[in-house]
Amino acid sequence: MRSRQIRRIFFAEFFRLVCVVWPILSGVLFAMVGPGLLIGHIEGWRIVDALYFTFVTGLTIGYGDLTPRHVVSRLLAVVIGLAGIVLTGLVAAVSVQALHVTARKSAD
Repeated sequence: MRSRQIRRIFFAEFFRLVCVVWPILSGVLFAMVGPGLLIGHIEGWRIVDALYFTFVTGLTIGYGDLTPRHVVSRLLAVVIGLAGIVLTGLVAAVSVQALHVTARKSAD
């Protein structure tokens, strides 16, 4: 089977599975963005900076250029970090399942 066909099978399966887990995925994203915007409000950051902080923290990169100073903001940052771990695991699981289906279909 050609690589283009294999890629097409993978992405079709990946997006099908994303549609299946979309309610969970959107809930996790909401659990990240909501507290992130609240941290931005508490800390006096711009919305862009709050969203940047949210995804840097949620993806466990943590550059350290923006750090929450208030206790409530720090606790919310922990929530964002945990939600980010769930998000990463969910995307990895969907990708592995799409690869599994792709391998099975390409062997046929």
